[in-house]
Amino acid sequence: MSPEPVGVSGSVTETEDHGVVAPRFRLPPATHIGVVRLQVGDIARSLAYYEDVLGLRVVRRDDGSAALGPAGNDSPIIELRERRGARPHPKRGQLGLFHFAILLPDRASLGRLVRHLSDIGAHAGMSDHLVSEAIYLSDPDGLGIEVYADRPRGEWRYERRELQMATLPLNVPDLVAAGGTEPWTGMPNGTRIGHVHLHVGDLGEAAAFYHEALGFDKVTWSYPGALFLSAGGYHHHLGTNTWATGATAPAEDDAKLVEWELVMPDAASVSAAGASVEAAGGRIERSPDGTILARDPWGTAVRLVGR
Repeated sequence: MSPEPVGVSGSVTETEDHGVVAPRFRLPPATHIGVVRLQVGDIARSLAYYEDVLGLRVVRRDDGSAALGPAGNDSPIIELRERRGARPHPKRGQLGLFHFAILLPDRASLGRLVRHLSDIGAHAGMSDHLVSEAIYLSDPDGLGIEVYADRPRGEWRYERRELQMATLPLNVPDLVAAGGTEPWTGMPNGTRIGHVHLHVGDLGEAAAFYHEALGFDKVTWSYPGALFLSAGGYHHHLGTNTWATGATAPAEDDAKLVEWELVMPDAASVSAAGASVEAAGGRIERSPDGTILARDPWGTAVRLVGR
């Protein structure tokens, strides 16, 4: 296994146990994903899906928009913005969103969700990624969703500093058994967005923006056609891939990812991250609320937020 694929720049820093450390600014270890904002074609249709199938609840509803979160928490993890009649996300893929990933607090919750999906006849893909167990769905606009539970960090495996991830068959009976007999009652408190996975045009350019400029560490770089990045040693907060060959960026009237939040511990970190992106030639927009919007080379927007 090559420790560094062709076209993905960066060197190993020997003072770190794993991965490839961001060469200039480095995101703080407490960095995590915040709200994911989506454009959808019919908000009533989308709300029915996110509530009935996924088990999220509406925490805010306005004319043409809504915010959803898990039980016991009024902080949203997903925001929907309606653009009436927006074109569905193409099955062949589009630059930008591949999927956003909802992280459940424990394996039992994922097992109960799988049983719930079976009970209602909802189709889902399923995979074992070594570091996590995951199911995959598409919302009514074709936007990709992963719901997953992590394995303990002590079970993650490394080879020559690189975290080992794979796509293997999921042991569904064992997962469902972990859910016990307790019924699925919706996304439990503690549910959050664990990562975002994007289609990009080139992995080298993706590394230049997200690793060298924005400050993510590289975690897994030998997975075919993909690069995974994180802060604080997590398996990944961000996935990038070139699996949608020839894809174009979404248009104004497409169902799409509008932006995703990258939450940092303080305003100083937000300012430093924005300055790093700007110094590398990236596009940023500073907002009056102190957040910074940065766009990758394909126009996908990430909003830098201080906690």
